[in-house]
Amino acid sequence: MAIEKCINEYDVGHVIFEEGSTGRELFVVLDGQVEIARGSGASKTVIVTLGKGEFFGEMAVIDGSSRSATAIAAAPHTRVMRINHARFVYLVSQQPAFALMIMDALSKRLRVSNERTFRAAANL
Repeated sequence: MAIEKCINEYDVGHVIFEEGSTGRELFVVLDGQVEIARGSGASKTVIVTLGKGEFFGEMAVIDGSSRSATAIAAAPHTRVMRINHARFVYLVSQQPAFALMIMDALSKRLRVSNERTFRAAANL
């Protein structure tokens, strides 16, 4: 598949995928910004804003579960590259550095999540 077919451009506010939806793709931000959020409307909480070179959607591509959050373009002309499950498995198997990069990011995200959970529990 030509790489151009794997790149999409979104305007501000465009939903890339929704919390609870199914998907077997990982996304890499090429330009712009993407907000990862839980909830919607007034109860929407932005978890993180990602920029060029960062990725999202990795949990669904790894375990096939539904999306745990919503991804929304947060800057004009936000461009992302989609990496489907087959390509992801190929990259992990052929490029150990790619696999280590994914594991490193997942570890850091889990540490942040654990810290937030600890702080929330301590404030109860």
